[in-house]
Amino acid sequence: MREEPTWRIPVGVLGLIVALGLYALAIARFLAPWIASWPALAQAPVYLVLGIVWILPLRRFLIWMETGRWG
Repeated sequence: MREEPTWRIPVGVLGLIVALGLYALAIARFLAPWIASWPALAQAPVYLVLGIVWILPLRRFLIWMETGRWG
């Protein structure tokens, strides 16, 4: 168990905020105009998947923030 604060946690939180912002901007800039003409029921699963995809690398990232190792 960690006894002292580590630089990885604030850097990791800031990195996560920046990465999520860039991810959201990329989706809004490149994908949203392409599917904007689709019916809402077709758009919903796409946005649902995109809303979940960013979570996939999060486990390893949180492990790194706590331990300094990627696995």
